[in-house]
This record gives sequence, structure tokens and C-alpha cells, in this order.
Amino acid sequence: MSLLLFLLSLLVEGSQGQDRRYFLQVTRIVKAQEGLCVVVPCSFSSPKSYWVDTIPAYGYWFKGPKRLPLTFVVATNDKDKIIESGSQGRFQLLGDVPKRNCSLMIKDVQERDSASYFFRVERGYEKFTFPEGFFLQVEALTQKPDVFIPEILEPGKPVTIVCLFYWTFEQCPAPSFSWMGAAISSQEARPHTSHYSVLSFTPELQHHETELTCQVAFSSKSMQRTVRLIMAYAPRDLAISIFRDNVSELHRNTSHLEVQQGQSLRLLCAADSQPPASLSWSLEHRILSRSSPVDSRPLALELPRVKAGDSGRYSCQAENRLGFQQHSLDLSVLYPPENLRVTVSQANRTVLEILRNGTSLPVLEGQSLCLVCVTHSNPAANLSWTGVAQTLLPSQSSESGVLALPLVQREHEGEFTCAAQSPLGSQSISLGLSVHYPPQMPRSSCSWEAEGLHCSCSSRAWPAPSLHWRLGEGLLEGNSSNVSFTVTSSSTGPWVNSSLNLRGELWPSLWLSCEAWNTHGAQRASVLLLPDKVSSTAFSKGAALGFGITAVLALCLIMITVKILQKKRTPKETSRPKLSRGSTILDYINVVPRTRSLAQNWKAKPNTPSRIPPLNTHSPEAKKPKEPHFTSSGCPNPKPSSQDPASENNPEELHYAALNFSRLRMWETQNPQDSYPDYAEVRFH
Repeated sequence: MSLLLFLLSLLVEGSQGQDRRYFLQVTRIVKAQEGLCVVVPCSFSSPKSYWVDTIPAYGYWFKGPKRLPLTFVVATNDKDKIIESGSQGRFQLLGDVPKRNCSLMIKDVQERDSASYFFRVERGYEKFTFPEGFFLQVEALTQKPDVFIPEILEPGKPVTIVCLFYWTFEQCPAPSFSWMGAAISSQEARPHTSHYSVLSFTPELQHHETELTCQVAFSSKSMQRTVRLIMAYAPRDLAISIFRDNVSELHRNTSHLEVQQGQSLRLLCAADSQPPASLSWSLEHRILSRSSPVDSRPLALELPRVKAGDSGRYSCQAENRLGFQQHSLDLSVLYPPENLRVTVSQANRTVLEILRNGTSLPVLEGQSLCLVCVTHSNPAANLSWTGVAQTLLPSQSSESGVLALPLVQREHEGEFTCAAQSPLGSQSISLGLSVHYPPQMPRSSCSWEAEGLHCSCSSRAWPAPSLHWRLGEGLLEGNSSNVSFTVTSSSTGPWVNSSLNLRGELWPSLWLSCEAWNTHGAQRASVLLLPDKVSSTAFSKGAALGFGITAVLALCLIMITVKILQKKRTPKETSRPKLSRGSTILDYINVVPRTRSLAQNWKAKPNTPSRIPPLNTHSPEAKKPKEPHFTSSGCPNPKPSSQDPASENNPEELHYAALNFSRLRMWETQNPQDSYPDYAEVRFH
């Protein structure tokens, strides 16, 4: 309202006119904050003819409203003039009135000082009150000092801090500065008068986040500014927050975490440090993510769908120039059994891996075998073996998932199943065990029939053997016939049967053999027809001579047989290698039978004793199986056999035929149409 009246008075006086020889230059509206000091610059002009240097000039500032007589003098250079009590000591005429300077200083501005002010000049007879003036607008005190301090303080290093109050007018008296805070001593806290204040001290780490205050005091008012000391320090209070399926969990800084496969996981790493630390996530020794030092937010690690491969040690590290801190979290992903497989091992090495159900595993009879069931799961699965011939299974190894068969037998043939069971699920895998073995030949037989000599031969093996007849040096193919012979063969499973019918005249010293083989070995049964055929005149000399010759020949055969049993020689077969009981599983897994004819490899001459296979291949010592050796894990480690594989896998059975003549006749008197054959009976020994 006072300001409005002041402006109105200026308009009225301006309309009434004024002496243009007098002019006052001053800011019409002056703003000042309560309690501060303000200087109002002022100058005036007047007729020079009135000014005499010998006459003193006086200037007066009056507080409005402007009414006559002007009685409220607030500032003057006339010492005889009485000053208003409310303005005493606070208002001061700074200007040199003889030099036409009327500047006014107001200290400790009060709210009641808001008013209009007018200036009057007097010099001798010259007295003039300027219609112009100014209006003082007093506002609330809001100005505060400014404190200049480094953003981060180093512990133990001296620092200088400046407190400055922006003082517009140099003519105003300086305020009083003082410091307060735990980081400064009492001597440094003493107040002092200045236009600014400089504080030097040495902060320590314990002063972190303590307050430091700079206070500026005036006559009746004071203002202060408080700053917080930020000390530099290495990362501390490192924490990892866990969010499972977007749900926060209370446990923090745990060292172990279990998460089920398929869940979502979010890990937050945060640390307190100054300056802000650089955060990083790593898995084992591989960096996954890193944050910028200017970003003080926690660093997140996202695992949207946890899988088994995410297991491992996750580490969060916070580092700045003063040090670092690290915290590790062992993540364990729980999942049911998967990737179940069976490894076939022998001699401490894996020779085959089975991944599919229903796989057939061929194994040689008498061979040692170790089946190891392997799976991945967390928690660890319980592994167990079952088989169709459960009663024949040996006691399983103490090692989980290991099934050791020291000596594979035909009774073990069938399906074996390994099952993996855990609280989260189960899985199983089955395989079929197929037992392979070399040909076995029961005793063959021959008999005389009306059509001629009839012989039958059978062999059992797996894979099913190939079987044929050999007559002398000739090879008789299966299911073939001509005028001299007929061969008929058939097979059922592991058995192969063949029969031979010989027609016509049989010559002396006839060799007849039945041969069977597969990929694991061969066997032959031979028939030798004795004695040599003689003329009818020799037989006519008497039955005694015939029986004597027969006895001598029989004795010679017995002696030859004894010699053969002592030699232990093995037929030399170099064209087709044989598999022995000492062969590795690689030699008979997924084998393909070779069907080369034995006629190229076994050319035995009837009259060559060295070609007769030794009979000791059927001795008890030769048939006795080798004792397997076992490793510490319970899996077989077969000891190589010192016996020649050819003698073990290719035994030959030799048969002898003796001829008995029921009636002796002169050859000359025989009737060509006689129905009695030359050989009345064939017996095998």
C-alpha cells in the first residue's frame, strides 16, 4: 500500500510541474532482505549560481509520507539535526553533498523500514526538497552462504573449504563467519569477521556423512549452510538379493542356492562405496556383465529359465580405486535324471556306448563284461539293474550303476534294464544281451541204407554256423545232388542240420568230413574208411588172414592215435584268422560272418598223418575256461590266453571206420547181380 501511495505522489507532483534546474537521480524502488545491508546510490543537480564553496552544504533523508513539515530525518550530515530513534545508527548518508552525492546506506534492514524516502539539500539561502525519491521494499531473509567443498574427501588428506556470502555493497560492514562440525577443532570453529571464510582441516574415515555448518551472522540476523562430508572408502556391505519367479526372498548373502530347472532367477548385487564402485558378475572365471562406475544402481543378473548348465559358482565383485569386495554364490540346479546311457567297459576302458532303448549287444560266451549305467541328475539318482534272468545275475558291484559279468553264459541272454530314480523323476534304458559262441558239433553218424551210405551232421552256434561236407578233396555244397551224392541241409535258430547220401562204389581210404564255422570259430568231424580195398584172391586165402590184417591195421591206428595225442600240434590256418576267448569286445560286437570256404584253408590228404588234427583239443585241459581277472571296480580285466586261438576255436573230431565182412567169397565167383555190398558194416570209433 505504501508503495502504491509513493507512486501516486510522484504522478501528482509530475503533473504539477517542477523546477527543472533541480534533478535527483536515484533508483525509484530498492529491494532489500531483512537484516542485511543495502546501499542506495544517489546524485543530484542544482543551479551552480547558488553554490558558494565557503558555505557548507547539508543533505537530509526523510522517511515518508512526504508531508510538510518534514520532521522524520533518518540520515544527514548535519550534526545538529536530530535523527529519528528507529533509524539511529542504521541509516547513514554516505554521499559527499558538496559534490552533489546523496548516496544512502541502510544497515540491518528492518521490516518497518519499508517506506518512501525523500532527499532535501540546504546551502545558505538555497533550500530545495526533491520531489523524486525511492521506495524501500523489505523482503524476508532468504540468502544463504555458499560452501565450496570437494565432492569426495580422502581420509587423512588435508582439505580446504571456502564459505562465501555474496555481499553486493563493499561499503557495508563485513558479517561474522563461524564453523560447526565434528570434523573441526574448537580453534577452527571460532567466529571471525570477514567477507568470506576459509577452513582447512584433515578429515578421517569416521567423519563420513557427518555435517559441517558455515554460519554468517549480521546485527540481528544470521544465516547458515550445512554440508555433509563424503569420505572416500573401499566397497563394503556387499549384498546379493535373490528373486525367484519374480518373488523376492528374505535370505541375503547366502553362499548356496538350490533352484529347480525351468524356474526364473534374478540376482541383484549392490555395495556401499565411495566413489561408486564398478560392479561385475562372473561365473567361475568368466565375466558375465559389468556396470559403469557412474551408475550407482545394483547390478542385475537375469536367468529367465534356469537349466542344468547354469549350475556353478557365481561371484559379484565391487571395485573402486581404494579396494574391492567380493561375494560368491554356489548355484545348484535341481533336475530329474536325463541323458541316461549304458557304457560297455572292458580292461578299464570304454569300448561302446548305448544310448537307445532296445539296442542289441552281442557278447562272446565266456567273455567278461562290465555294464556301467550313467546319467545326469541333481540330486544324484539311484541306479539299479534288473534282468529277465534275475536269479542268474551276479551280485551287483558296490558302485552304483555297475553290473559286472565275470563269465558270460548263454543263460544270461535276454533283456537288461537300468533304472535311474530320483525325487524329481525317473528314467530307464533297456538293452538285449545276445550271447555268441563258436560251432559245437555233437557226434555225427553214418549208416548203410539201401541207397548207399547215409551220414548226418549237426552243429550249434550263434550266429548260426555255415555247414558243408567235404568228400576227399571235393567240396559238396549244401542242398545239392547228382548221381553220386545228395546233400540236404536245414537250419532252425542256432541249429544247422545236414545229411549226405553216397551212392555207387566207395574207394579205399576214403576221407569224409563235415565242417561248420561262424565268425567265432570252426569245427570239423572226419570219417576215414579203412582198410584199403584188396583183390578177391587175397580174401579167398581164408578168413584168418583177413582178420589178422584187420587186427594189425587196427593196432597201427591205435599207435598212430597215441602219437598224435602226444604231439599237440595245431593245424596251420593262416588264410582266415580265428577269434579266441582272449579277444576284446570290439572283435565280436556287430560282427558279420565270413562265408569263405574252408576248402581253401583245410586241404587234408588222407595218407598224410601230419594233416590229421590233434585229438587233444577235446582234452579236459583244453575245455577248461580261463579264470577272469577283475579290476577294483568289479569290471573284468581278462588275462590274455597263451593257447593258440586256432587250436581252441577250431577243434576237429576224427572218426574211424572198420569194415567187417560177414561172408568171404572168391572175387571170381561173385555174381555181379549179388545184392550184398563190398562193405557190410561201418562202425565209428
